[in-house]
Amino acid sequence: MAEKNIIPEHVAMIMDGNGRWAKKQGKERVFGHNEGIESVRACTEYAVEKGIKYLSLFAFSEENWNRPKEEVDVLMEYMLKAIANETPLFKKNEIKFIVIGNICRLSESLKNEIDTCMKNTQNNKRLTLIIYLSYSGKWDIIQAAYKFFQDNKSKNEINLTPEIFERYLSTAGIPDPDLLIRTGGEQRISNFMLWQTAYTDYYFTDILWPDFRKIEFQQALDAFSQRDRRFGKV
Repeated sequence: MAEKNIIPEHVAMIMDGNGRWAKKQGKERVFGHNEGIESVRACTEYAVEKGIKYLSLFAFSEENWNRPKEEVDVLMEYMLKAIANETPLFKKNEIKFIVIGNICRLSESLKNEIDTCMKNTQNNKRLTLIIYLSYSGKWDIIQAAYKFFQDNKSKNEINLTPEIFERYLSTAGIPDPDLLIRTGGEQRISNFMLWQTAYTDYYFTDILWPDFRKIEFQQALDAFSQRDRRFGKV
């Protein structure tokens, strides 16, 4: 029997293990975050190479704001520099850059850099790279429900279906993930795209994020290819 080679349209990743990776090297946690940027670059390049259309990366959750301020500040500084440095590469490789999340707590400089990158790449069509920043799945559902209520509060009769509700999610217009990869050994989705991953295939690996590169990405894709996705059908 020939091996299946199914390429998912949308891959999501929970990038876990930066701090533990740094600790193994005898270094501060922030060193792991810096190395993790190299894994982001490698996986983005490989997604383009494999013909994946959407790559979602869970970069910073709303819960992560509870980390020590020094670490959060460094993370935001890395994010600012990474976006500025990668924008020319996004344009060259036809990558559309999107940030999704409750970004009101971000610095003005970071919000401006995000806005600039999104505008400069908005017409790119080869890959859509989505960074989830200050994001949580519960926040996404609540803000969608609030928007729906605001749009419909004057109506006598409200018709709400899953299809209508999805139009109010922050991911409206983006297909749900086919595959969700989590590195670092944990087997949970940690409040990431709770609605959108209802029929997503999960792939968990013990590999820490800074060590997750093209070979490891391909192993996840190979595992996905062998699965039979029936969506509740026989």
